Amino acid sequence: VQLQASGGGLVQSGGSLRLSCAASGFTFSSSVMGWYRQDPGKQRELVAAIYSGGLTTYADSVKGRFTISRDNAKNTVYLQMNSLKPEDTAVYYCNYYRNPIHYWGEGTQVTVSS
Repeated sequence: VQLQASGGGLVQSGGSLRLSCAASGFTFSSSVMGWYRQDPGKQRELVAAIYSGGLTTYADSVKGRFTISRDNAKNTVYLQMNSLKPEDTAVYYCNYYRNPIHYWGEGTQVTVSS
């Protein structure tokens, strides 16, 4: 399993970023994919997840601002982040969940300046 995340960076409050995660080594189209984030000293938290049928779930803190999507033809999952806030600053991780194992990619830093 390989997960390669990209798209992080520095953005001003109110701005937007789109994260991408290219996946390989498993059957992507039938997978549960997610994005998590972690601030130093805090637990890693689920930001959004998308199931094979397209059902999505979001953390309350990002509902209405973030959108997770997938392109099964490209084996890629995306996280569109709009109306970013300083509290969204964290390292974001792509995740593949195959019960009971979580697979993680390298994180990508998102920094939102006020």
